[in-house]
Amino acid sequence: MARTIDEVEARLAATSPWLDTGEARMQAAVSLVLRERGNDLEALFIRRAEFEGDPWSGHIAFPGGRIDPGDAHARAAAERETVEEVGLDLARARRIGRLSDVLGHAESIRVSAWVYAIDGDPPLQPNYEIREVFWSPLHHCTDPERQAMREFSYLEHSMPLPTIRLLEDARAPVLWGITYKFMDDFMARIGRPIPFMPWEEHDLRPDA
Repeated sequence: MARTIDEVEARLAATSPWLDTGEARMQAAVSLVLRERGNDLEALFIRRAEFEGDPWSGHIAFPGGRIDPGDAHARAAAERETVEEVGLDLARARRIGRLSDVLGHAESIRVSAWVYAIDGDPPLQPNYEIREVFWSPLHHCTDPERQAMREFSYLEHSMPLPTIRLLEDARAPVLWGITYKFMDDFMARIGRPIPFMPWEEHDLRPDA
């Protein structure tokens, strides 16, 4: 059970992520940023600003976004988007691993994710796309009281999905979808699996 950056790095190095080699109409990349705080680790999340017509409005996610033609590679896109969205430069940060790619369920998109570690409490400067940026301890992901099934609709697809409440405000958005799948992969690989993952019960596994 990993509770330090060194332990996380060792756990991620011991397993290989699944990397998609198929075609995807859209490609994006994100950053899972960690820091040690007390006797646990914290992960950095963003809460997107709300814009009319934006299907991702208000969602909780990792910093990141679509890969641009000028990006040297997917990881460069994740680092560029992290600077643009929250003002955090990861170019010289400690990169400790990669997560399995996640494919969109309702549309053709592939999202890749890299894991970074930083020290201390660097100043964060969210841009206009971000309503809020916050750190969440990893134990929130393993707390059954913070987990629930909710019905979601996207691009005329509707289904029940597992969620995690990261923010204290019960009215705030919850973690779900692609970012949830990344956290499921990450938490399992570091020996702290999310206890509430009913993919089999609802036939909702990413490869289903």
